[in-house]
Amino acid sequence: MDRRSFIASVGGVVAFTAMTANQKADALELAMNDELEARVNKSVICTTYRRETPDPKEPLKPGEFNHMGHDKRLPRMSDKPTLLEFFEKRLTNSSHLLQSARLARINGLPEKIVLACLLHDISVGGYVRVDHGYHGAQLIAPYVDEEISWAIKYHQSLRFIPDEDVGYPYPEAYIRYFGEDYKPEPYIYKDAEYARNHKWYMTARQITINDVYSFDPNVKVELEDYYDIIGRHFKDPEEGLGYDNSHSAHMWRTMIFPNNHL
Repeated sequence: MDRRSFIASVGGVVAFTAMTANQKADALELAMNDELEARVNKSVICTTYRRETPDPKEPLKPGEFNHMGHDKRLPRMSDKPTLLEFFEKRLTNSSHLLQSARLARINGLPEKIVLACLLHDISVGGYVRVDHGYHGAQLIAPYVDEEISWAIKYHQSLRFIPDEDVGYPYPEAYIRYFGEDYKPEPYIYKDAEYARNHKWYMTARQITINDVYSFDPNVKVELEDYYDIIGRHFKDPEEGLGYDNSHSAHMWRTMIFPNNHL
C-alpha cells in the first residue's frame, strides 16, 4: 500500500492530520490488514462487519437493524460459541494473525508464544481497533495463561520501541507512512518501559518480531494448522464464550450481537 492510498483510506489529509500518533499507527495496521484480506481468497463468512451496505434492491427500513438478538446479515453463532467459531464467523483480518503465528512457529518458538501471535490482534478483527492490545488482552485473559494475555497487552506499546539486540528495528513502515518525527502518546512510552523490565518482556517482544509488517499476500495459512495449539492453550468455557460470566463475557457477546440496540 502506498502513502497516498493509506491517507485516502482514513478520509484524506485533513482527517489524517487530526489523528493522534497512536490512531495513525492503528489505522495503518488496519489498512494493511484490509489490503491483505482483499488479496487473499477467503469465504464471505469472514467479512461480517464489512457487510453494512444493503442491497440497493432491498433498501433498509427505518430502525430495521436497531434490534435485539441475531442480525440476519451475520452468520448465526451457536448456543455455546468457541474461539474457532469466532474465527470462522466474526473475526475479519484473520490472515494477518495466521501469518504471524506461522512465522512464530517457523522461528521455533514455544506454543504459548505461537498462540499469542495468533491472537495478538484479535480485538482489531472482531471488537475494536483503538488500544487493541489492551482490549485483546482483556478478551482472552480468562481463557489463557496470564503470560499470553500480558504479552498481548504490551505488544501494542513495544511495537514502537526498537530493540536491535533481539532483531527488532523500528518498523520502516511507520517512518514511510508517518514520517521520521512521528511519536506516540506518553502512555505508550510508559507502558513500554514497564514491559522492558518485566520477566515476560521477551514474550511480548516476540509478538512484535513476528508481527509480519510486510503482510505477504502470497502466503496462505489455514486455521486448521493451529487447532492443536488452540486446544492445548485456550480454555473454551463449557457455557460458551459470552455466557460463562467471566469479566470479559460481555465483550464476546458484543461480537455475537454487534448491532443490538440496547
